[in-house]
Amino acid sequence: METKSNEIELVKNQVSSTIKIVTLNTEGITHEESMIFPNNEANCMNWVLGHLIYIRNPLLNILGEESVWDSEKFSCYNRGEIAWDRKDELINFEDLKAYLQQSQGKLEAKLDTLEHFKTENINDISTLCLHEIYHAGQLGYLRRILGKPGAIK
Repeated sequence: METKSNEIELVKNQVSSTIKIVTLNTEGITHEESMIFPNNEANCMNWVLGHLIYIRNPLLNILGEESVWDSEKFSCYNRGEIAWDRKDELINFEDLKAYLQQSQGKLEAKLDTLEHFKTENINDISTLCLHEIYHAGQLGYLRRILGKPGAIK
């Protein structure tokens, strides 16, 4: 039996841990709650989750997989966008969760087929994993700001 390279196992662990954290932190949050902007300034939970998915698509692409959505159609979730100015374009929170699960399925399936990463992609893959961890943590704080109990015990 051939074993996968360490970096693939590491990334598989990162993305499976991230999905657990994101799922716990978004559990029980309504669409209306997901649209609350703390201090009418900080990004709302809806944008943070959508942004995580938006940036997960390049990770899928680097690995040779298709995106789960059209980046142009969902450009309101792109880095640097002012979520408050584009709040009318943000989609239903349950739909975002479904896109997240779809991206997770594609990511896990693709990682299961790979034996190693292309050397030139290692830094990007590492940075994209860090990006997910960063925003997963933000979702935890946003959950608390919404008055919900912490989800990570």
